[in-house]
Amino acid sequence: MGDSGEQSTGTAAGLNGGARATALTEADIRQIVRSEIEQAKGRAPGTSTAAIIASKGTLDWAYPPLILATTAAASGMDSSIFFTFYGLNIIHKDFERLLKVSPLGNPAMPMPVPMPNAVLGLPGMGPVATKMMRSKFHKKHVATIGELLESARDLDVRLVACQMTMDVFGYSAGDFIEGVEFAGAAAFLAKARTANVTLFV
Repeated sequence: MGDSGEQSTGTAAGLNGGARATALTEADIRQIVRSEIEQAKGRAPGTSTAAIIASKGTLDWAYPPLILATTAAASGMDSSIFFTFYGLNIIHKDFERLLKVSPLGNPAMPMPVPMPNAVLGLPGMGPVATKMMRSKFHKKHVATIGELLESARDLDVRLVACQMTMDVFGYSAGDFIEGVEFAGAAAFLAKARTANVTLFV
């Protein structure tokens, strides 16, 4: 019993001593972090790639993926957007008509005066809300969706339409703006899996 107790005590002391011997200082941690950052910079291709999925087809939700993708591309990142389901509206030739906003479906939308849902749901309120948003963006000098799409193409942002969604909705390649690519989810994921930034919008 005595030998066992002494052995346990000795083992615990040895472990504690080992823990003290391997304790990291703040300087050690900073060095490790700096080393990891340097190693990360050399990892290709994920360090300079952004993959964004656009799934919503309203005017307000058309802005985030386009702004994020063009900003990423302007900063030197290889940027791509995968448009699926209602997100296809953004790259449709008729996007000006298709992209609308509904105040009833978006309670966070600021209105000039508070309105009850019964009023917001009246016929004609959707076009009014859409016009209001476009007007507000124009006054704040925010680029239009058309301008953002043009910028995206100028910056070599890949605009990829989901082939499966196209088949479901009955779309053909001719329904979309110039420069759009067509691929399935698996093809896009092969690109996204190595991306440094992956966003679902």
